Amino acid sequence: MIVRIGEFQAAPGQAEALKSFLLSLSEYICASPGCLSYEVLCPLDEAGRLLVIERWESAEHHRASVQAYPSDKMQDAMSLFAAPPTGGYYTLA
Repeated sequence: MIVRIGEFQAAPGQAEALKSFLLSLSEYICASPGCLSYEVLCPLDEAGRLLVIERWESAEHHRASVQAYPSDKMQDAMSLFAAPPTGGYYTLA
């Protein structure tokens, strides 16, 4: 199992819309082969920054899910981001 932690910064005035978009991905991601869980977190002290914690059977499963997501839907969401998302893969200690 791997954990994918993604960090997102909302464009000015788009924090709620970005949160709604990330939450809307839950059904798609959780139905993807190899997905074990998906959570969206909002830091208490930093509006507009969001974290997504995903657990996958493997990094390959995560990458396949990202590749299969409709590109037109992702393009529609690009205006919500202040910068490209960042993230990494982790294992449990």
